[in-house]
Amino acid sequence: AGSLMTTKHSQTQSMLEKSSASTSTNTPYFKAAEPTETPPYVTKCPSNGLCSRLPPDCMTCNTNFSCVYGKPATFDCRVKPYVHCVDQNNSEQENFTINMTCQFCWQLPTTDYECSNSTNCMTVSCPRQRYNATCTVRDHIHCLGNRVFPKMLYCNWTGGYKWSTALALSVTLGGFGADRFYLGQWREGLGKLFSFGGLGIWTLIDVLLIGVGYVGPADGSLYI
Repeated sequence: AGSLMTTKHSQTQSMLEKSSASTSTNTPYFKAAEPTETPPYVTKCPSNGLCSRLPPDCMTCNTNFSCVYGKPATFDCRVKPYVHCVDQNNSEQENFTINMTCQFCWQLPTTDYECSNSTNCMTVSCPRQRYNATCTVRDHIHCLGNRVFPKMLYCNWTGGYKWSTALALSVTLGGFGADRFYLGQWREGLGKLFSFGGLGIWTLIDVLLIGVGYVGPADGSLYI
């Protein structure tokens, strides 16, 4: 009987300890209110401007399934939170329509988007080399699909060499290889220098080749 009472007493004490422990850990927790941050797109959205002229990042538009490629189309749009714009009467509005041509962003004219440039490809080559570019649509242009897209473009970078300077050097000092030295072609320049322009024949050929743009800078860039 004594051992039974001791066992019951120890069980009761352990239950009380568990109860007090659970009570201490279940104290109410009040989460602090998180500060409201302004979305990053708001910096691109002019305040109190015309809604129809907002950049695409400032609005959300419904897809017009009756849109015919190449034809004008109307889209129902709504400004995003924290964006304020007005209509033609200077009245604030949230819902509006925009008119644009029905086409995907990658189908836009080249003047409507900007692409990354590459200085690792040769512009003077046959066939002319291409490179993988990342293009971004300009802010004021509206189109369908992704506004950032990849595209294969021809190499079109320049190293700052002037065609007029190269031609002038070829005509005046071509016999000493000045034109080839200017274009960064040191081996050909030394060859012309020590052969006196190939006794004049090489000089005349270079004048013709540089004049038509066949001979360009050694780095593969275009003339400016």
